Amino acid sequence: MTTRPPFTATVLTMFPEAFPGPLGVSLIGTAWREKGLWALQTLDIRDFSEDKRGFLDDTPAGGGPGAVLKADVVARALDSVAGSSRPLLYMSARGRPLTQARVKEWATHDGITVLCGRFEGVDQRVLDARGFEEVAVGDAVLAGGEAAAMVVIEACVRLIPGVLGAADSLSSESFEDGLLEHPQYTRPRTFEGLEIPEVLVSGDHRRVAEWRQAQREETTKARRPDLWAAHLDKTTAEHASAKSQVKSDKARGE
Repeated sequence: MTTRPPFTATVLTMFPEAFPGPLGVSLIGTAWREKGLWALQTLDIRDFSEDKRGFLDDTPAGGGPGAVLKADVVARALDSVAGSSRPLLYMSARGRPLTQARVKEWATHDGITVLCGRFEGVDQRVLDARGFEEVAVGDAVLAGGEAAAMVVIEACVRLIPGVLGAADSLSSESFEDGLLEHPQYTRPRTFEGLEIPEVLVSGDHRRVAEWRQAQREETTKARRPDLWAAHLDKTTAEHASAKSQVKSDKARGE
């Protein structure tokens, strides 16, 4: 029987010492160091410079401030990595937004390879030639891609069976069905004059479920109108499909 290798996150970076960072603590760190459910590999891009001074960047073509990571250096680093069929991700402020749907797709592979940019970015030719997906973790610019890479890796790794333990806890999280998560509470029942909502201590599971769903909808509508609009569109389409199916069944006499 062949054992599937663990999910491997390979990071191409100028600063391998930044890792594992938060990836090495709590349940995710335990799943890596003790359980072997996933693996972390870092490559120092500097090692692939053929310049005797170790330079791996140059001035932007067309002029302008800063420097750009050279295509040939990045290509040599990437080509040294096994698992070329894995998703290739480049952390970039101009990339497509990181979403739970994309994370779930990447997590189905045996790993991901993440390129951390610096300076003004990376020569576009290597991104195009090697098929990198550009990924943004938010509408903000960072000094480099390392922190963003950790976000992506953690989002993927936590979906691996056994990493977090309780698989059912993932089903009601933010974004899983297009809505944000409901607020959470725990003991003590009273904190600085604030009470846990009565419904949550009522013991009525139906009321609790209804309250949580209402909270998810209200929170999404207030904080993420884009997600709320998409949720309404999806719900409308599902209702229309259900009605169409009912009419079709009646027409066939079922």
